[in-house]
Amino acid sequence: MDMIDEIKKWRKEKNAVILAHYYVNPEVQQIADYIGDSFYLSKVAVGLNEQTIVFCGVAFMGESAKILNQDKTVLMPDKSADCAMAHMADAQTIQKMRDTYEDLAVVCYINSTAELKRHSDVCVTSANAVQIVKALPNKHIFFIPDKNLARYVAQQVPEKEFVFNQGYCPVHEHMKLREVKRVKELHPEAEILTHPECPEAICEISDYIGSTSGIISYATQSPKKEFIICTENGVRYELEMRNPDKQFYFTETEPVCMDMKKITLEKVLHVLKTGENEVHVTEKVREESGKALERMLELAK
Repeated sequence: MDMIDEIKKWRKEKNAVILAHYYVNPEVQQIADYIGDSFYLSKVAVGLNEQTIVFCGVAFMGESAKILNQDKTVLMPDKSADCAMAHMADAQTIQKMRDTYEDLAVVCYINSTAELKRHSDVCVTSANAVQIVKALPNKHIFFIPDKNLARYVAQQVPEKEFVFNQGYCPVHEHMKLREVKRVKELHPEAEILTHPECPEAICEISDYIGSTSGIISYATQSPKKEFIICTENGVRYELEMRNPDKQFYFTETEPVCMDMKKITLEKVLHVLKTGENEVHVTEKVREESGKALERMLELAK
């Protein structure tokens, strides 16, 4: 029996479902029951019939799944897979902002720890951030932890006043403008599709800015045949699978999230067999951080 057949066997035996983010390795995406970005996977995680969720992603994703599914078992194939940006804010700064602005809403990108979600009013993803911020009654918005996504949302919602945090995604933040321009020189007909976690200079020369799922949808629906993709390179698998007749280019220094790439078929099989790497969240944290996640799902309907 090969590894994929073994995974299928154990998945059935354990009444498990496998969720995978677009940024994990292609072979892991191939065996997943559901593949998507953070927003899609957070919605899918709610209401699944299976008792065990194997979450092929980084720590905050497993935490969110557990918060929204307290009675289910959530397993992470690699417990060390984390997101640096998820830690780039703190409770003290949040409280300072609340003391400064009377009508402040703390808007927390889902790419954050459960501890940060506890101190926030609502969660958002890159796919629904604009919609949710527009729906909030508050005038002042403290957007944590990502400064680049905050800037993008602020541009779309000029009627709100934003306070910016200084967090960022290292993969997107360190993409080089000169490398994007170089690809454009080589492929002048290609459209530039960019994730809003990228720096402003790259967003400014882009033809489309949107979430990972938004980038995939845009490229799939576009009559164009060539695209320069400014986000983590794991998205290549879904883009090429949906669009075999189109070309997708990345910068010379390919954007790679090494934590996402820690997830392997061997590790998926291991946690299915052993039940190791279970996500645990205290009742207090689950209750307090769950409010922000549940409000996101409600406002994003």
